[in-house]
Amino acid sequence: MIEEDLGPGATESAIPQNLSPIEIFLGFSQMALSGFGGVMPFAYRFLVETRRWVSAEDFAQMFAFGQILPGPTICNVSVMVGWRKAGIAGSFAALAGVVCGPIVIVILLGAAYRTWGGVPAVQAALSGMSSVAAGLILATAVKMAITLFKAHADRWLECAWLLIFAALAFAGVGLMRWPLVAVVAVLGPVAVIFAFWKHD
Repeated sequence: MIEEDLGPGATESAIPQNLSPIEIFLGFSQMALSGFGGVMPFAYRFLVETRRWVSAEDFAQMFAFGQILPGPTICNVSVMVGWRKAGIAGSFAALAGVVCGPIVIVILLGAAYRTWGGVPAVQAALSGMSSVAAGLILATAVKMAITLFKAHADRWLECAWLLIFAALAFAGVGLMRWPLVAVVAVLGPVAVIFAFWKHD
């Protein structure tokens, strides 16, 4: 059985440290089936705020690492969370939970779109859903940033450098349209060097 919502007042000791593969599969299935328009905003809410399977800082680190790995970010994050909670079996369970339900839904929706995709009302609905998805992603990014900066509020210089790296990455990918691989190849080593330097 999946754990009940622990609530915002849950203590650190209430965070489940180990889960069974079936709990992980059901949890990630629920998360994936809630994530129309993009799973990542729902993943943050599910994993950090609702189930409290990982901390906000851990989620941000896994999210960043998942983005530079091949494949969908949510799949990479699910494998990491599953591994942390139940080893190899947990990784497979989490990945299966993320992809199985949505695959069935996408096949059904693809068949429906082939029939009714040209209808103006359907086109308008799809445009509206894309706007909502963009808003959810932006809200999650802002929430993650606020959490991280609160955790490092006493180290203002580190927060300033985090903002600079974020701005440079956004400018490179979002504004200049440079390939993500190129931006990561340049900024990644610099960020790693900075991380080692600030901990010396």
